[in-house]
Amino acid sequence: MEIDRRARDVVVVILGGGRGLRLDPLTRLRAKPAVPFAGKYRLIDIPISNAIHSGMNRMFLLTQYNSVSLHRHIGWTYKFDMFSRGFVQILAARQTPSHERWFQGTADAVRLNLEVLTDVDGDLVLILAGDHLYRMDYREMLRDHLDSDADVTLSVLPCSAAEIADFGAVRVDAAGRVVEFREKPADAAARAGMEVTPELLASRGVTADRPYLASMGIYLFRTEALRRALDNDLTDFGHHVIPEAVKNCRVQAHFFKGYWRDIGTIRSYYEAHMDLVLPQAPFDFYDPQWTFYTHMRSLPGSRITNAKLYRTVLAGGSILSDCDISESVIGLRAVIREATVRRSLIVGSDPYHMRDDGDVPPLGIGKGAVIENAIIDKNVRVGRNVRIVNASGERDGQGPYHVIRDGIVVVPHNTIIPDGTVI
Repeated sequence: MEIDRRARDVVVVILGGGRGLRLDPLTRLRAKPAVPFAGKYRLIDIPISNAIHSGMNRMFLLTQYNSVSLHRHIGWTYKFDMFSRGFVQILAARQTPSHERWFQGTADAVRLNLEVLTDVDGDLVLILAGDHLYRMDYREMLRDHLDSDADVTLSVLPCSAAEIADFGAVRVDAAGRVVEFREKPADAAARAGMEVTPELLASRGVTADRPYLASMGIYLFRTEALRRALDNDLTDFGHHVIPEAVKNCRVQAHFFKGYWRDIGTIRSYYEAHMDLVLPQAPFDFYDPQWTFYTHMRSLPGSRITNAKLYRTVLAGGSILSDCDISESVIGLRAVIREATVRRSLIVGSDPYHMRDDGDVPPLGIGKGAVIENAIIDKNVRVGRNVRIVNASGERDGQGPYHVIRDGIVVVPHNTIIPDGTVI
């Protein structure tokens, strides 16, 4: 098919993210796209897997901040055979004779790598974020791009007035051409006039109860249009490049109809996991026609002894004994002993570590512990009879063993919580 042939010639660029401060403390030791997700994956696995299924397997990953674990994951996971043109190549921020500074934003990152990206055969460049959750066949977006003879196509989805302040607002005409773009309109005055008519939404097969169109941060450029768009000192796609492109180029909207979430905050990260445990989950990883790929591990099956599990996602290699777990996601090699876990994410551990360390609690969740509405990062040691329940009801705060973000307790990587601690 013609669309499959054109898809093979698309060059994919994935933005590895900046400091990710809104995901702190999960990003203290790792880049945003390397943050664990759904028990066994990393966020970066989502766009890469979507691109592979879309027949677009020539990928560049632009990285800069806290990137060691992200680089390691890519090196371990994505190896294409010698008969394929596929690759995932890391382009880390670097200094050169012509550029002696770090990336200043998303557009600046692409600009400083433009020669490398355009040295690969192909007249189309697809730009993706490395920290979004969705299942998307990019060939559908490519078809809209080609049919409309666009210079740039951006993927959009309906959203409410409360949501649009966090995204780029897009206004389109009846043909789907973008006629205005406003990045993160903060209030009613800033978003005035950006509503889309119910008739237009209905004509695109999407619901009409959310009157705004939000940019998903997915951009498909003609290579020459990308060159022109970056022939300046603009630093960010959403704030600068796309609004200018709307004025000077033919920019088309691709209407996306599925589940999509920007994993940009602790709240969105937590809620995305809670979506996974619903009986009719709005997003899951169980479609046999659309596998999400990740690092292959030789782990034993999880061992469960006298445990009660309700609406739980359980990853491999875990050891659960005499515990009560409900509406939670339990990650790789998690060890939970005679504890209660409710509406929480237990990321798990890197190694198994079963020996006695004297006064230090062993890896995992200790006997008598109660954990509610929390995120327990990797390699945490929770002692006996610890209570992580946000007992004071704080919205935001921190202590010696934790931080609280929007009411959710987060225990950072490698933390040791002594017996009897109450959080």
